Amino acid sequence: MSTTASNRVLSALPPADPDPLAAAFYADSTGSEWRDPESLPVGMPPVDAFAPELLPAALRRWIVDIAERMQCPMDFVAVGAVVGMGAVAGRQVGIRPKRHDDWTVVPNLWGGIIGPPSMLKTPALGETMQPIDALEARARAEHEAAERDHRAGLMVAEAQAKQAKDLVLKAVKSGDATLAHANALEVADEIAPPTRRRYRTSDATVEKLGELLRDNSRGILVFRDELIGFLKSLEKEGREGSRSFFLESWNGTGSYTFDRIGRGTVEIEAACVSILGGIQPGPLGDYLRDAIKGGSGDDGLLQRFQLTVWPDPPATWRNVDRQPDRNARRAAHAVFERFDGFGGSDLGAFQENGDPLPWLRFDDAAQDLFDEWRTELERRLRNDDLPPVLEAHLAKYRSLAPSLALLFHLADNPNGGPVGKPSLLQALAWCEYLETHARRIFAPALAPDLFAASELDRRLLSLPDPFTARDIYQKGWRGLDREGTSAAVRMLEDYGRIRGEMTDGAGRPTVLYRVNPALREVRQ
Repeated sequence: MSTTASNRVLSALPPADPDPLAAAFYADSTGSEWRDPESLPVGMPPVDAFAPELLPAALRRWIVDIAERMQCPMDFVAVGAVVGMGAVAGRQVGIRPKRHDDWTVVPNLWGGIIGPPSMLKTPALGETMQPIDALEARARAEHEAAERDHRAGLMVAEAQAKQAKDLVLKAVKSGDATLAHANALEVADEIAPPTRRRYRTSDATVEKLGELLRDNSRGILVFRDELIGFLKSLEKEGREGSRSFFLESWNGTGSYTFDRIGRGTVEIEAACVSILGGIQPGPLGDYLRDAIKGGSGDDGLLQRFQLTVWPDPPATWRNVDRQPDRNARRAAHAVFERFDGFGGSDLGAFQENGDPLPWLRFDDAAQDLFDEWRTELERRLRNDDLPPVLEAHLAKYRSLAPSLALLFHLADNPNGGPVGKPSLLQALAWCEYLETHARRIFAPALAPDLFAASELDRRLLSLPDPFTARDIYQKGWRGLDREGTSAAVRMLEDYGRIRGEMTDGAGRPTVLYRVNPALREVRQ
């Protein structure tokens, strides 16, 4: 075809649409062309705000007052209070969520609060621990008095043993072995030392925790200011048994036996451990990504932290300087004291032959509502194609909803009785609220490439120009190890925010990355 004919054909054709990957190019200072950078997708899923109506009336004013005076998220205070309430209740009473079945749930809960140090995680949890600390102090004083009585009893027993020994020798000399044996039996029993009621501990080994549970079959709370230290300790080589113990102690119903040289055998009637603490977003994301990759954390341990929240930072702050609401505080402390003295018969609970603990059921209206909600939950777990990490978490709502309903019911109804619909509605509202937080918590694990790209994108201008992948992963930034770096640069290239060029020099080929000049203009 001649040039003239070619031009006629081309001129008759409609203008071609530009290649979308080549559109909107412009030249940088070196004459290279760039397309306009695209924005990365928003990384943090939204979460529901906490509403005071989610709380039992007996605790509501106390929790609202703490959050207002501290100007911290109400979520933090509420989670600490509810986990603490469940720890005090422990194995004293359970709930049977089905109308006839003997499936029994112990209201034992694990919880965590997520946020940077500026969000007052530690002070918020410290406030909610005050009722438990008061119970712990009273039990310590009672134990000290019991130990004095025990020492006095030992002195008496020692004198009796000396006298019995004389009688035994006398009977032996007279040839009356039966009388000698009878005299010996009178003082053969040792006086057992008193056991101290414990409500919480912070940094016990699992062997020591086993001894505490042996003497406190109702259960105990493990309170950690920073949960990441607790989680990391369970990943150390040789701590597989510790991890297994905590996994089994979550539901509060199974027995456990330690056999150790030196400590001997420690038999626990029922391992029931509550856990509560705070954690910062960065370490949590690192832990989650390792867990999802199939590491030691991929065993459902983190999914057991059902009451874990990651609220948005408060939009405003104001100086609140007033006396605490002492009436609300006394009312809340009274709830914890009442939970500490539960008796099954006082609550209208049942305990048939062979039942390990007393139990309540829902009333008819609440049972119908729970069955409807449970049916929908099971449908979602089977048909909604949920990510495995989220599916494992939501599956544990089967026991979360009845646990919360039982605690809320007993907080507002001192006489107990069947768990009613109002308490269950509060519990189901908690489940909806907590699911939004779970989606935020597990987001770094559900979309690790996006997380890594976002982490790299906000640090682009701190890197050399040009930079290599090695320049990135040597920094040790969150989510940007070798694998994370590879995923991040691919995504940023796809969005036109950086561009890689292969070097042609001697040695192994290297990719040099440059930042889109438009980003430098915007961020200067």
